[in-house]
Amino acid sequence: MRSLLNNKLFIHILVWSLLTLLPFIFFSNPANHYSLGVIPGVLALIMGAIHITLFYTQSQFLYPRFFNRKYWWLYVLTALALIAASIWLKCLITVTWFPEALKKKREAYGLIVGGSVDMFAISLVYSRIRHNIRRDRRQKELEAQQLATELKFLRSQISPHFLFNVLTNLVSLARKRSDQLEPSLIMLSELMRYMLYDTQGKKVALPIEIRYLHSYIDLQRLRFGNDVKITADIEPEQKPETAGIAQLLVIEPMLLIPFVENAFKHGITTAGQPEISIRLTVKEGWMHFEVSNTFEEGVTAGKEEHTGLGLNNVRTRLELLYPDDHTLTIRKEANWFHIVLTLKLI
Repeated sequence: MRSLLNNKLFIHILVWSLLTLLPFIFFSNPANHYSLGVIPGVLALIMGAIHITLFYTQSQFLYPRFFNRKYWWLYVLTALALIAASIWLKCLITVTWFPEALKKKREAYGLIVGGSVDMFAISLVYSRIRHNIRRDRRQKELEAQQLATELKFLRSQISPHFLFNVLTNLVSLARKRSDQLEPSLIMLSELMRYMLYDTQGKKVALPIEIRYLHSYIDLQRLRFGNDVKITADIEPEQKPETAGIAQLLVIEPMLLIPFVENAFKHGITTAGQPEISIRLTVKEGWMHFEVSNTFEEGVTAGKEEHTGLGLNNVRTRLELLYPDDHTLTIRKEANWFHIVLTLKLI
């Protein structure tokens, strides 16, 4: 913050120094005592100081306090008073110490009056621009805070939703008195650690999210065994020269799991052997994620009220975080439900 203020102060000093000295460098004649037209050089410097005072009085005091609908009349009065005071002061100094400058009264008073009016107009334009910049910055900060709050809510919403589904799986294993209950609890602890700690930042590394998907799918395999045909290709082979790129890619945490959850919820009730297919590929910073499952229309219709939470949640997060960098396609074909997500990660 202090550095920013120092930079602004330096820029203001530099600009005023250039505006004050450049006329003397390019348009004055030393033999004429550096006069600017009918205005002696010393008087020009004094007027410059008055103009600077006028500029900052208007921009730092009048405009911030009175330039609004409530006090517009007070702003007009004080603005006119400020301009009149600067003109009066310049006239007094000129008449008292530099009367020779008034030999050409029309030209001299034109510069005296016009200088104050012009400087006030410049100050007003500067104030408007600065006001608009600050307003836009505040608006962006508010939007960022709103986005962060909404994302935090969405993340807090998906975690208990996911946990409810995992606990349902564990209850099923407990009823079967399965030997897989203990390893399932260990996997659950890993998943909980991920939800509680690794997802607190804005985004996570893609390999971490992939490992999380593996754990969830393995947990489902322990539950269903051979009753559900699960095909998962979410860690394709990478060329040696591109293997390191995946470590640099980041993604919104728990963004992909709702699609997989949805597949298991809808797919396991299919008559015959249910099938679930999951595929993830990454190429040149773009991720292609496909989830497909078999389903029966009449059986799954009753679950829409509960399964819609995850998909609606992820749709909202995609719109917030990747508004122009994603495509999401959801379609039904025969007895298959397909979800295809294309996402730009860099």
